[in-house]
Amino acid sequence: MKVLAIGELNVDLILQGYERFPELGKEVLVRDSILTLGSSSAICAVGLARLGDAVSFLGKVGHDTWGDFCRARLAEEGIDTSRVIVDERLKTGITTSITGERDRALVTYLGAIRELRASDIAPAVFEGFDHLHTAAYFMQAGLRPGCARLMEEAHARGLTTSLDPGFDPEGRWERDLVDTLRFVDVFFPNETELSGITGETDPERGLRRLANGRTLVVAKLGAAGAMALDGENLVCVPSLPLRPVDTTGAGDSFDAGFLHRWLAGSGIEEALRYGTACGALSTRALGGTSSQPREPEVEEFLRQLSPEAHCS
Repeated sequence: MKVLAIGELNVDLILQGYERFPELGKEVLVRDSILTLGSSSAICAVGLARLGDAVSFLGKVGHDTWGDFCRARLAEEGIDTSRVIVDERLKTGITTSITGERDRALVTYLGAIRELRASDIAPAVFEGFDHLHTAAYFMQAGLRPGCARLMEEAHARGLTTSLDPGFDPEGRWERDLVDTLRFVDVFFPNETELSGITGETDPERGLRRLANGRTLVVAKLGAAGAMALDGENLVCVPSLPLRPVDTTGAGDSFDAGFLHRWLAGSGIEEALRYGTACGALSTRALGGTSSQPREPEVEEFLRQLSPEAHCS
């Protein structure tokens, strides 16, 4: 499949293994650190490329060291970067992730992340692609007003579409996201995002509230696995037994795994299981892309597991 990823590009500074979380006026030590490729859209793009899909990326970076780094890392993974816009007026964004075994806190300087706009994207860019994926809806302030139109144009040109909303740092969860779902085939909120968008603390109720007759909403539930509605039927898969080193980008790796199987025609349960495996395997090393798996590795991992899945 040929996938076009449109979205944010930034670097991640990951500080891993804190004994206690930082407090104002105090200093804490961590066990490890890494400077690596970040951004939800880019991590998903790399995950898809590792699984064998042909991926192109369209985004915006500054004319600086971090922008060069992002483009070089994508190219190393075999991703076409010819559509990445380099703007000399901008600084490339950075996220600092303070992470532990089960969760993380993020601090982001948006920089160029907020500057990509739908007007930067000519409709002809969709020619030759099968699928459009984007992410970080709330972070991409420039793209957000035109995101629905972008998805609609992709549909008009025969592409399927997917969206990972990311967290809303303002905590407002405004209605325009739900309106955009009219043109989205697969939507990937995690449990916190699903609750923020719908006001429901129960994931199943959140899924049913977002049901619009078109969008497949896939809820990523961390240790509780993942679930989606297949029509009126709830489909669940459990989390997989792997002790994480760093959870940065695990949800984006899940997106890549799910899309890889869904685009190939697999059923929802198989795609959920595949996505869960990709998300789990991505947590074995620091950084969102460091340990993303290739297809044979995912298949071997799944062969070693029980085929049963249960809703909790």
